[in-house]
Amino acid sequence: MLEQKVNIRFPEEADAEELTAMYLRNRDFFEKFSPTTAEEFYTVEHQLQMIQKSRIDRAEDRKYNFVIYHVEDKRIIGSIGLSFVIRGPLQSCMIGYSLDIEYNGNGYMTEAVKLVVRYAFEELKFHRITGEASPRNPGSIRVLENAGFHKEGISQRNVKINGVWEDHQVLAIINPSDL
Repeated sequence: MLEQKVNIRFPEEADAEELTAMYLRNRDFFEKFSPTTAEEFYTVEHQLQMIQKSRIDRAEDRKYNFVIYHVEDKRIIGSIGLSFVIRGPLQSCMIGYSLDIEYNGNGYMTEAVKLVVRYAFEELKFHRITGEASPRNPGSIRVLENAGFHKEGISQRNVKINGVWEDHQVLAIINPSDL
């Protein structure tokens, strides 16, 4: 088995500055493939509020946010989360993530996705997780495929990025214990 290079954990108030710096450093890169974020997102105060809100969201089974950190130096290198939580007969959610451009291409995000998927299936008992990625971002599609997701189709013009409605590749993974 390969040595684990990254790990995940729930964000803490002490992470607000480091998260803000990571988002600021990667703003142009992230906004190429994600909806434009309000200016306030890039402030320590806003990140602190998001961290505090994430505790409530977790307690109410609405959303699960994690930071991705490098095992060697504990530096936060990304974020990953489960949102659009639906219980009842669907037991599903959607995964989303971002990784510091400096760490792209090393398998770190695939590793983080696998960790979150395991948590989602084993701890939260989800049946299905979907992920979406821009066809312009083949690296993100590869991350999901390498983590065991399968392609399901294209959602046409479903996300507005930089003022343009863009298609997204939809991928999904089913809890193996439900097969």
